[in-house]
Amino acid sequence: MTRERVVVAGVDGSTAAETAIRWAADEAASRRASLRLVHAFVWPEFKAPVGPSDLAPGLAAGADKVVEEAVQLARKLEPEVEIEGTRHDGFPAPILLKESKYAELLVIGSRGLSVTLGALVGSTGLDLAANAHCPVVIVRPDQSVDAGDHVMVGYDGSPASSLALDFGLDYARRHGLHVRVVATRPLYREDGQVDHHDLEAEVRGRPDGTELELVEVTGHPAEQLLRLSADARLIVLGSRGRGGFAGMLIGSVSQTVLHHALCPVAVIPAGTLGG
Repeated sequence: MTRERVVVAGVDGSTAAETAIRWAADEAASRRASLRLVHAFVWPEFKAPVGPSDLAPGLAAGADKVVEEAVQLARKLEPEVEIEGTRHDGFPAPILLKESKYAELLVIGSRGLSVTLGALVGSTGLDLAANAHCPVVIVRPDQSVDAGDHVMVGYDGSPASSLALDFGLDYARRHGLHVRVVATRPLYREDGQVDHHDLEAEVRGRPDGTELELVEVTGHPAEQLLRLSADARLIVLGSRGRGGFAGMLIGSVSQTVLHHALCPVAVIPAGTLGG
């Protein structure tokens, strides 16, 4: 799979999507990547008329306007970034999953792309966090996207959490932040329990690893992550890990963090492990 140097953001004209555009445009500039804004136009799936009619005057034109306004906002924010906007017919999750096969990063707002009213992070966000082929960042409109002085990484020794740590270190380096790694005891590998010295070696034995802060805690993983990330710029989690973080993409830990974090959350889906 060949990846493009592109950040993809899902857009739909909502406040949540606008916040995601702002985050994605800044990240594209930081990565020296292009930005692709993708709008999923769902009405054709319902066999509804998309041209001018008494029922729906110009739905297709309205969808094109969503894309146009998203591109205008992104270009205003980051005029040096190469930006394109595109509209695809279909539901958001499968369209964005396909986009994730070739992107470096996928960014979405938390509610605008969800059909579940009242959910802070709806089914689309959870589906992408579990199944995308690249890291996924979910940004709520009520979150601060440029405050905080560190990146928080949830680590349990699994391959996905190792990728999460690499992602967090890279983001922190480019944005001038420090990294706080949270490991919830007890911590296990396939060959047994990880002791403190093994954990230190695993976490610090990579570029920039010697400068990070390692915090070993006990208790509920979501509670500990939220407690220690009150002043974070970004939380990074691996998927389907072991130990305290096991199953978090489909369980209560992931949903609790995604719903209650005060900053954007990046998830490393299992699909990224295959390259």
